[in-house]
Amino acid sequence: MIGIPKEIKTGENRVGATPSGVDMLVKAGHRVLVEKGAGEGSGFSDEEYRSAGAEIVSSPTDAWEAEMVLKIKEPIEPEFKFFRDDLLLFTYLHLANPELRELTKTLVEKKVTAIAYETVQLPDGTLPLLEPMSEAAGHMGIIMGAYYLQSHFGGKGVVLGRVAGCRPAEVVVIGGGSVGTGAARAAISLGANATILDIKMDRLRELQELLGDRVTTLYSNRKNVEACVRKADVVVGAVLAPGARAPILVTREMVGKMEPGSVIVDVSIDQGGIFETSRPTTHEHPIYVEEGVIHYCVTDIPGAVPRTSTIALTKVTLPYALQLANLGFIQAVKRDAVLAKGTNVYAGYVTNQAVAKAHGLSYQPLEKLI
Repeated sequence: MIGIPKEIKTGENRVGATPSGVDMLVKAGHRVLVEKGAGEGSGFSDEEYRSAGAEIVSSPTDAWEAEMVLKIKEPIEPEFKFFRDDLLLFTYLHLANPELRELTKTLVEKKVTAIAYETVQLPDGTLPLLEPMSEAAGHMGIIMGAYYLQSHFGGKGVVLGRVAGCRPAEVVVIGGGSVGTGAARAAISLGANATILDIKMDRLRELQELLGDRVTTLYSNRKNVEACVRKADVVVGAVLAPGARAPILVTREMVGKMEPGSVIVDVSIDQGGIFETSRPTTHEHPIYVEEGVIHYCVTDIPGAVPRTSTIALTKVTLPYALQLANLGFIQAVKRDAVLAKGTNVYAGYVTNQAVAKAHGLSYQPLEKLI
């Protein structure tokens, strides 16, 4: 039995699966419980889920009673009461975030089996369940950066594009992965000058070939980061250390040297952020000003475009959800090292080394527990 509860984190309108995803699960022989109204924020009605074969349940308690729960965001405190030792939770978790210590400890204490979308990892290092949301977040990051450059938000009053007789805006992207690539694409499509910094030279070569002369690629070191940030109109933080806390790459001193009214978009905030001045914000209260610079640090940027995000995410999560539902957790992770890599908590132990280190908890390799 699979449960899909309604997301209750502030501003989150995505849902754990589309009606077509539910249809796949039902046709594979599984009973699917969808909480009433769970899909409304993404534009999916209860009737669409019912037509796909789901049972519509009236309360979150009913959805959480399923053996496996499919979600989008990490559970928040009101949902902790649903944790139990026979629960398999499949969702984004970002447990290395320092702010999620209590969630991590509770998952361990309740012996929940927790698989994080963001740490499901292919042998080549690719994160297949993170990529679609990363790409969306990169595009949205540029859109929000452009929005908050407007003077009535305290921004510099600079258009993020090309206007005859005016210099183009300067966008700096720190990190050349899926988020950074999406952000750079969006920036140059608007006509801005874009600079991407990364520590992998092979990736910088790929980006130069992919994006052409309209992007500048630089090796990411303190000197280059400081020089680029100082002149930027918008800086996008796009660094990911899979499963671990993001490194602080931009100090408060560097932020203080930016022009007043510049904008920081820290997409890495889910993992703690790469700016020393970053702290999590919500869609309801998305920005704050620190050192004269506008900070946009919303922890679920793709939640602003829930329909696109839910459709894109379901296409990549459902094959793994089907493996788990068809085989059960132990057989699924024994057969598929990719899913095993995604397991963060099992049988009362943290099974992701980076998460254990972030919170000072003991670590046990999953293979020793199963």
